[in-house]
Amino acid sequence: MTSKKATGGKTTTAGAGVRGLGKRFGEVRALGEVTLDFPAGQVTALMGENGAGKSTLLKILTGDHQPSEGAVLLDGAEVELGSPARARALGIRIIPQEPEIIPHVSVAENVYAGSLPRRAGRRLDRAELRRRILADLERLGFARVLDPDLLGSELTPAQRQLVEILRALTGEAKVIAFDEPTSSLSEQEVEALFGLIRRLRDQGVAVIYVSHRMKEIFRLADRIAVLRDGSVAGVLEAESASERELVRLMVGRDLSSMFVRQNVATDRVVLEVEKLTTDDVTDIDLTVRAGEVVGLAGLIGAGRSELALALAGDLPVRSGSVRLDGERLRSGSPGAVIRAGLGLAPEERKAQALFLHRTIRDNASLVVLERLRRWRFVRRSAEQELAQGYVDRLRVRAPSIEHEVRKLSGGNQQKVVLARWLARKPKVLILDEPTRGIDVGAKAEIYQIIADLAKEGVALVVISSELPEVLGLADRVVVMQNGRITGELDRAEATEERILALAMADDLASGGDLAAASSDEGRTA
Repeated sequence: MTSKKATGGKTTTAGAGVRGLGKRFGEVRALGEVTLDFPAGQVTALMGENGAGKSTLLKILTGDHQPSEGAVLLDGAEVELGSPARARALGIRIIPQEPEIIPHVSVAENVYAGSLPRRAGRRLDRAELRRRILADLERLGFARVLDPDLLGSELTPAQRQLVEILRALTGEAKVIAFDEPTSSLSEQEVEALFGLIRRLRDQGVAVIYVSHRMKEIFRLADRIAVLRDGSVAGVLEAESASERELVRLMVGRDLSSMFVRQNVATDRVVLEVEKLTTDDVTDIDLTVRAGEVVGLAGLIGAGRSELALALAGDLPVRSGSVRLDGERLRSGSPGAVIRAGLGLAPEERKAQALFLHRTIRDNASLVVLERLRRWRFVRRSAEQELAQGYVDRLRVRAPSIEHEVRKLSGGNQQKVVLARWLARKPKVLILDEPTRGIDVGAKAEIYQIIADLAKEGVALVVISSELPEVLGLADRVVVMQNGRITGELDRAEATEERILALAMADDLASGGDLAAASSDEGRTA
């Protein structure tokens, strides 16, 4: 394996790579003869649609999967990675998209799990543990954003991600892969992470960066490797690559017009929220009409997800009212809200929406079982017909409807969540970060699903942290700040700058800088 380091330009065998790598799961080919280099001292972005083989490749590098053929190389020599422990001992680290956190111990104990400092008698040396975690937080630039004494159960999604990063960077690392690391991070945390990745690159670490976010890729990467259908579609130098070229490599076609522009909203108000107040949001007034797509924008902590959970009956309402087709919804009763015709696809699909160890059929039919029953038993044939119909309609990539949801890619998991609500035929559907962590091809398909639902008369609320997505989907954009609505913009007047000005209204009033916000590259969370 020869490569040229970005800093010196000389030939070296340092880093990692795979040669002729293949992996099969029964009759399904996940990878086929993949040959790639991950040079030391460079950031190699790994891109591709969900299901392209990225996760399988990373799991082979961690020792979780064994290749069916081919070899893994480290510093030019073939290595056997029979287990995650072996991979870690060789200096290979993977930071997963979904953090694995021990809930009832501190951040410090989570970071050093398996290598906790001990005193004589094997008692935990808490003083040494605290010294280590404070030193590592300072060294890695996270001292201001992560409290080492917090319990795992108290961490936000962003903080859980930072714990995984800290865990991976204990000990000497030669190869570090980041799998969608910014999906839960704030701008401050993203900047700290990017600074860390650049330091690792400069120290000679081979960095693999997996992301669907083009702007991040072009900011960080030296090289971009694209997988499609388990094979290498191409490897490009980042400085000379274009977004259109990458998309074409990823999906095999041009997706220059992903958003479906239409004007199908009617005058009939389906959802009406008046002076809604909870522990997290205050005096929310909101209306959504049949066939209308309302985008809900704001910074992290603005209260968007909390509002969605309150509307869905999952968080208690202190005052105000929510009406669906004129009928008042019961607070604190998700079942009654679903029966009334409101559905929610939450932000954390794995933790809040899916039964990961159950099948596609089980997950898709969950909210319509009463329609599928005969007496007290679910009619299996009717359930199978329903699930298969939506799997075909949404083009879920899976061997069968009996496939476990946990084994699907992120985009296909999101389609299963949507299949559930399409089966229910809701009057109002709230989609919280519907394209988070999924590839550009799957995004285009989900945008088409949203357009189709609007055409059928469904009232849609789409919460998104990506400003181009909000602007591309919404008929009207409602912006929140600190649990309040600070303004709304029609499609014709909505721009990234205007949305950011409303999203930072309170901060600006106390001396914030809109110019700094406008350089945010279009990302609000």
